[in-house]
Amino acid sequence: MSYVILIFGILIMLIGAIILVKPETVLGILRDHFDVLTIHVLAVVVRIILGVALISYAGQSKYPIVLEVLGWISLAAALVLGVIGRSNFKRLMKWTLDLASSYSRVGGFFAVLFGSFLVYAV
Repeated sequence: MSYVILIFGILIMLIGAIILVKPETVLGILRDHFDVLTIHVLAVVVRIILGVALISYAGQSKYPIVLEVLGWISLAAALVLGVIGRSNFKRLMKWTLDLASSYSRVGGFFAVLFGSFLVYAV
């Protein structure tokens, strides 16, 4: 499970760094495809995989309580995204992308920090 968390951490750091340097690269892709069913399914599946990995590996990590809490939050987010339905998911994505235009670099910075924390904790 540690490899799954490491891969997620590195990908989160990479995407956060891209958002820091050139936010429109990531945001443009999301704006063009936020209404595609695959994005909704990926949002749920990725959170399930990460949540299960975090909970499973928490006991062996440097911060077991933090990783377990993050795992449960990830699973709860997957559940919410899974049950809100397509139209509400599209509305949520549109609202988030509109907000991201103002705060994308701040979000990218925190993504780099969060990804770094995952890598360090594992």
